[in-house]
Amino acid sequence: MLVVHGLANCDACRKARKRLERAGAAHRFHDLRKDGLDRETAEAWLAAIGPERLVNRRSATWRGLPEAERARLDADPAGLLCAHPTLARRPVIDLGGAWIAGFDAAAAAALDARLAERGA
Repeated sequence: MLVVHGLANCDACRKARKRLERAGAAHRFHDLRKDGLDRETAEAWLAAIGPERLVNRRSATWRGLPEAERARLDADPAGLLCAHPTLARRPVIDLGGAWIAGFDAAAAAALDARLAERGA
């Protein structure tokens, strides 16, 4: 089953979930604000996606962090994401080992291609 990690009130997350529903793809929603983010998942995201793509430096969360906290991105990016899960570009979609971060046109196309492969 696909897992959509994001925020309930995030427009991009809602678009991704609607697309999955229209395609009839079984999925589960993981609310980063309510459910948090564990270190193992954060490390898997960072390894697959990379901090440059994963961490949203334009977010209100990033802008609100003190400089000392932002510096953790270089030293302990997984720890920073676990402490502030809303820093992740949303949604992060777990396709069963492959990941999509954000929901721009390229991400939507990648999701559509993956759904077509799965027959969903």
